[in-house]
Amino acid sequence: MNPKDNHLSASTTLLEEKQPVDLKEEEQGIEPKGGRKKIRRHSEKRDFKHEETYHEELMDRVIHVNRCAKVVKGGRRYSFGALVVVGDRAGQIGIGFGKANEVADAVKKATESARKKMQRIVRNGDTIPHEVIGEFSGGKVLMKPASPGTGVIAGVIVRSILEAAGIKDVLTKSLGSKNPYNVAKATFKALLQLKSRDEVLHKRGKDIPLASQPITE
Repeated sequence: MNPKDNHLSASTTLLEEKQPVDLKEEEQGIEPKGGRKKIRRHSEKRDFKHEETYHEELMDRVIHVNRCAKVVKGGRRYSFGALVVVGDRAGQIGIGFGKANEVADAVKKATESARKKMQRIVRNGDTIPHEVIGEFSGGKVLMKPASPGTGVIAGVIVRSILEAAGIKDVLTKSLGSKNPYNVAKATFKALLQLKSRDEVLHKRGKDIPLASQPITE
């Protein structure tokens, strides 16, 4: 008998003895018969609806974009820095800064940074509870409460931050540096200094009036 025929018959016998693989066992991560490797198939479902709702609730606005040029051997290399404010128009606000070689990447970094640094501020309806001054480096911003219907009397940078925080009636004045970064951070510091009437009374050790206390049953 030809040795080639013996080799073919032996390989045919091995193929007949090999059992079919159960696909259900593979999906469950069970090792099938025949010594094949485990195969795990995971079907992860992302909740895109929740992510879209989260982004729709927040308002993000680019306050300032700065371009920086670095002179190199082949010419000039540009980079961009973006300052972004994020708020829910209900008293929660954050400011972030991002830098990248493209404007879109810089804005994305700044937006992510602002969302991580969001803090809640105190409001009195649509205005602020009291007069306050915020300072940061050379920037200095004065804010005063205003009657309903006054609107936001402020510059472009301060207006963007106040609108993101949900403040609709306020009087402001920038008294220091005109640098956008200093003005924005001075405005943010001023908003963080705001305190409610109950907080001031509690700090002074006085009793809070019954009218302002929450009703508990």
